[in-house]
Amino acid sequence: MAQKPLKKNEVLLFAYFKNNGQDGLHLATSPDGYQWTALNNDQSFLQPTVSNDKLMRDPCIIRGKDGLFHMVWTTSWHERGIGYASSKDLVNWSAQQNIPVMEPEPTAKNCWAPEITYDARKDQYMIYWATTIPGRFAQGETTVEGGNNHRIYYTTTKDFKTYAPSKVLYDQGFNVIDATVQPAGKRFVMFLKDETKEPVQKNLRVAFADQLTGPYGPPSAPITGKYWAEGPTAIQLAGEWLVYFDKYTEHKYGAVSSADLEHWTDVSDRVQFPKGTRHGTVLRITKKELAQLQAKKDTAAK
Repeated sequence: MAQKPLKKNEVLLFAYFKNNGQDGLHLATSPDGYQWTALNNDQSFLQPTVSNDKLMRDPCIIRGKDGLFHMVWTTSWHERGIGYASSKDLVNWSAQQNIPVMEPEPTAKNCWAPEITYDARKDQYMIYWATTIPGRFAQGETTVEGGNNHRIYYTTTKDFKTYAPSKVLYDQGFNVIDATVQPAGKRFVMFLKDETKEPVQKNLRVAFADQLTGPYGPPSAPITGKYWAEGPTAIQLAGEWLVYFDKYTEHKYGAVSSADLEHWTDVSDRVQFPKGTRHGTVLRITKKELAQLQAKKDTAAK
């Protein structure tokens, strides 16, 4: 079953980037999951400092078992690591780190859209992202769009200090990016983007596994419509799943909803995000934590 509605002391937070991610972390809030308002006058809360490109694209924030907020992000279009930082209050962040998750693969082209999911059964975190290694997977090889042929890779950690060797998390014979995983009852659901260009897909699908680290089954039929979608993020609210995504060719955000993860309704016309919102993640925070973020906004406005 889906989680209960928001508690009285809870609100929703959306972490996202704008433009190319060069100015860092943006945050928005919502009382209901549909109408979103930018915080800090839609100015950055955190400037990126790691990698040669110094980008902060595709930010993913989760609340850890340790009470800290843990964030990972895409630092570059072409490097083999991901960014990491932590915070007690979403305002003050630790020193930013580069986690060299694909350094052992010298031909790896990138590390895109990392996310974190906590595995309560094993008391550890799984960090996962998309990477292309030329020639590694024959299925899906192409010469279009830079010849990218991504698969989802992952590592695990208990403390964000030491990390297991990276492994393949999802390979179903097609170009796949932008995975995000949530517990769903006794199993796990992965929302993913079918990045296939020939014939064109560019849609979102779901896959399921009994364990967080897989194996995940084949993808469902598309859950999004006749538009290009990417960057899914999901939350359970009041008996339904809401999956937000970036309608990146239309420069706006969309959403679909479902009560059972099988039948989907497009609710894009009901969601309103700050202009320019790009590939983000949703999480629950307390009203006290929101007040701290708004205090930063008030300070910035002076």
